[in-house]
This record gives sequence, structure tokens and C-alpha cells, in this order.
Amino acid sequence: MGHCNHEEADARIVVHLVHALQDGAKTVQVRTVDTDVVVVLVGVFHDLLTAYPFADIWIAFGMVVVVITEVVVIVLIVVVVVTVIVVVVLVVVVVVLVVVVVVTLVVVTVVVVVVVVVVVVVVVVVVVVVLAVVVVTVVVVTVVVVAVVTLLVVIVVVVEVVVVVVVVVVVVVVVVVVVVVTVVVVEQWL
Repeated sequence: MGHCNHEEADARIVVHLVHALQDGAKTVQVRTVDTDVVVVLVGVFHDLLTAYPFADIWIAFGMVVVVITEVVVIVLIVVVVVTVIVVVVLVVVVVVLVVVVVVTLVVVTVVVVVVVVVVVVVVVVVVVVVLAVVVVTVVVVTVVVVAVVTLLVVIVVVVEVVVVVVVVVVVVVVVVVVVVVTVVVVEQWL
């Protein structure tokens, strides 16, 4: 009879554990209960459950173990979710920082290139303008100097020609006068 009583107690404990697990599963919104959990619990506490006359205490202990297990699982799920959120936030922060660094580098590079190009263009334009001014100035000065020198040469040549003509005329006149005077004087003597 004692053995039968133990079997009946085991069966009653299993039924209580199944109900307890189902109640616990409903509290965490789990749809099915794995009967292996019941088997494991009964297997672990079999000796105590069959030897101890107050089986309800062990049923309550089993329920506490189930609840603690559920709490641990929920805590682990929360830890995993928080870890995933932290990792996602870190990834987003890293991506944003990389994008900011890349955009900053691109903008700085473009600005530097534009500034260098503008400076080079301005320097080239200034050099070209200065060279053009110098060339034009040299050409104009050369033309003016050549014109002035040419004019002076022409004036000198004209003056020399005029002087030569005047001298020739004067000499001719003097010669003619001398000849005429000589002729007149000679005629008078004769």
C-alpha cells in the first residue's frame, strides 16, 4: 500500500506540476508547455517527493523554481535586447561619424582645390597683364624713340641740305659777282 501511495502521490504531483507550469506559461504568454520540464523536475525531486509526506511543499518549491526560471529567461531576453539596441546605436554613431569625417574631408578638399585654382588663375592673369603692359610699353617706347630719332635725322639732313644749298648759292653768287666786277674793272682799264 505504501508503494501505491507513493505512485498516487507521484501522479498527483505531476498533475499539480503540469497545472502550475501551464499557469506559469500563461503568465508569460507561452502557448505550449514542454512536458520534458515536468519529467526533469519529477526526476530531480523524485526521491524527496516520494519520501517526504508533505508533497504540496515540494509542489510549491517546483512552482518557485519555474517562476525563477521564467524571471531569469526574461532578464536574459531584456539583456540581449538592450545589448542589441546598444550595438545598433553604436553602429549608427560610428556610421554617422564616418559620414561626417568623409563629408568634411571632401568639403575641405574641394575648398582647398578651388582656392588653389583661383589663386593660380589670378596669378596667371596678373602675370599676363603685367607682361602685356610691359610689352606694350616697350613697343610704344621703341616706336616713339624710333620716330623721334628718325625725325631728328630727317631734320638734320634737311638742315644740312639747306646749308649746302645756301653755301653753294652764296659761292656761286660771290663767284659771279667777282667775275662781273673783274670784267668791269678790266674793261675800264682797257
